[in-house]
Amino acid sequence: MKRNLLAIAIPALLAAASANASIEVWNKDGNKVDFYGRVKAANNITDRGQAGEGDDTSARLGMSGQTQITDSLTGYGRWEYEAKAGKNSSNEVRYAFAGLNFGDAGSFDYGRNDGVLKAITAYTDVLPQFGGDAANNDWNVLSARTKAVATYRNNNFFGLTDDLSFALQYADNGDNAATYDSKLARAKYDEDGDVDGFSGESREAYGANVQWHIFDTGLTLGAGYAQTAGKSAYEAGAFKRVKTWTTGIKYDNYNLYLAANYFQSKFNTWNDRTDGEKYKDPKIKGIELVAQYGIDLEVGRLTPSLAYVQHKVSNVEDGYYDDDHKEGRNFVKYVSLGATYDLNKNFSAIVEYKFNLLKKYDIGAETNTVRESNGRHPYKPGTKDVLGVGLIYQF
Repeated sequence: MKRNLLAIAIPALLAAASANASIEVWNKDGNKVDFYGRVKAANNITDRGQAGEGDDTSARLGMSGQTQITDSLTGYGRWEYEAKAGKNSSNEVRYAFAGLNFGDAGSFDYGRNDGVLKAITAYTDVLPQFGGDAANNDWNVLSARTKAVATYRNNNFFGLTDDLSFALQYADNGDNAATYDSKLARAKYDEDGDVDGFSGESREAYGANVQWHIFDTGLTLGAGYAQTAGKSAYEAGAFKRVKTWTTGIKYDNYNLYLAANYFQSKFNTWNDRTDGEKYKDPKIKGIELVAQYGIDLEVGRLTPSLAYVQHKVSNVEDGYYDDDHKEGRNFVKYVSLGATYDLNKNFSAIVEYKFNLLKKYDIGAETNTVRESNGRHPYKPGTKDVLGVGLIYQF
């Protein structure tokens, strides 16, 4: 591509007052480049001290391109960057990968990309402001955006049917391969064999998914499995590996969207501690349910949304937690009620109220608290409801 074209196109798309779903800046001789972006001005209104409270404004810019190499071979790439503009401002390269598409034989790419399980957890990651809990956490393997992943995808089962697709993935020290190591699974031992702290480093992982789009009914069934690789970090058995499996179903037809997800992560940890105590392999289980309905208005489209989300730990002996925490196994538990109003395809308004169902001694109440508050219940801020409101411009 000519450099002078990009020099003109990039400033132009950034300054554009109106845009489409994406901007095509090059399409010639089998080469195509699109730019897209989003600005979200949002705020989460809740008690101070609760995680995610306050300004949630951000901006994204991305590009995708492809080049026709032969009649049956195409090269492609994608890059996306996000800048946070709120009180906890941070920047992130969300996607950066390149690959080859071999037609009916599938595609292969490498770089920073979605974990293979996110294709399934995305069924319920459609809430106006919140959601995405099954992907954006510290315990599920290959469910979030992950660095250094090699992915093979086939979207039509080798040309036999468009209803069946699958993907295989290997992560070399991926971000989400560490999962729960730093919080539970990866313990260090001192000379006396006692636990003296936790450490977590990214680990290798691999996984797969399969999806069945049931003819023209609007129904899709999906399932996936992923696990970390490697052996126990300590001969006495600190951990062996982390395993996650998930399954989901969605219906998307006639303005109605229904979706459900269930996942389970299992940690092979501390089977035989040197202090003589034994611990079962802990598990984290989660369920997510979403219902939405689109209503066409004279100007734009209104989509009310209702959801229920719960993740909890199980298979852990009472002695692991102190007296305050052993009865509170919930990491996440809430009901969401909200709506998205699409004025057109480029501009939307969102509102969502999260009814937080966590109790003061739930595990999630502690992790959902930025700082401890003074008083009788140090984790009380992590149990508060949240109202999210925002405006989104996208092209």
